[in-house]
Amino acid sequence: MEKETKQPSPELIMQIGTGFWASKILLTAVNFQLFTHISKTGSMSAKEIKSVLKLNCTDRHFFDFLDVLVSFGFLNRKGLLENAEYSNSIDTDTFLDKGKPSYIGGILEMMNNRLFGFWGSLDEALTTGLAQNEVKGGGEPVFETLYKNPVLLKEFVNAMTGMQVGNFMALAQHFDFSNYNTFLDVGGSAGVLSLMVAKHNPHMICTTFDLPPVEPIANETIQKFQLADRVKAVSGDFFTGELPKADVVAMGNILHDWDEENKIKLIQKAYDALPDGGAFIAIEAVIDNDRKQNAFGMMMSLNMLIETADGFDYTFDDFNKWTKQVGFKSTSIIALTGPSSAVIAYK
Repeated sequence: MEKETKQPSPELIMQIGTGFWASKILLTAVNFQLFTHISKTGSMSAKEIKSVLKLNCTDRHFFDFLDVLVSFGFLNRKGLLENAEYSNSIDTDTFLDKGKPSYIGGILEMMNNRLFGFWGSLDEALTTGLAQNEVKGGGEPVFETLYKNPVLLKEFVNAMTGMQVGNFMALAQHFDFSNYNTFLDVGGSAGVLSLMVAKHNPHMICTTFDLPPVEPIANETIQKFQLADRVKAVSGDFFTGELPKADVVAMGNILHDWDEENKIKLIQKAYDALPDGGAFIAIEAVIDNDRKQNAFGMMMSLNMLIETADGFDYTFDDFNKWTKQVGFKSTSIIALTGPSSAVIAYK
């Protein structure tokens, strides 16, 4: 029997090439708080949605906007055009309704407001090796900009929380904390990782550690979870001072912000904060060692080029090399949600 020869197809090329269309449609819907508005009533007609959003495009184009969200699976629809009623899919109702604690749209808001435009200069970033964010226009480096602007800082904190909350919940439940008593989250942002660890491990005392402007945001989150008896927020700079001592030290989406030299410095600081037998955990979109499967991890690494110039995401082999260099005895890896993993080094 003759082997069938695969015929060339432009399908994948066009799917990826027009991918920014689909991305911008979803980001715009989140920016409009479309799914939040629909969630309040359960379902809405196109006319009702258009009125609430105060949009002036033609009805036909607005039908296109809503119906492509249906085709993507983000909206459900009964009827057609003027007679249609739209409701949220289970995923958008859970994760993109701003009124729910499960909302993860913060990262999408930041992508719409900042990253979408910056990624238009990826070719320039690769050509020059320079960051393409606010610093390109003469602004300060990204973290200096964020921490000086309360509005941008809150957006960034919400983005990081939305991006990682599923991973934090998974780590809190799948990592064995039974042999440990204290936990430190370095660069802890709103404190959600510490809160998840405390919630699922009642014996743990947790500290979320970040720069002073973040402490009020973290304290607000701690009060919402009513876990102030076991979770506290502490201010400090993880580059200029020693880290607080703890049995387990974690960094979520921190190492990838920096070049290799600074990654090793941060791993050394974690090592110094741990007792013998302690564990260091890095939560990232860890790239597979063969660099073929985790496309998101490699795209995140390119995002670090856009944002920081020198930062990059890494493989488990990279992590093993750096932690061995610092003095850790062994490592392991736990798959979390989607493309993310927790890589763990034991002292």
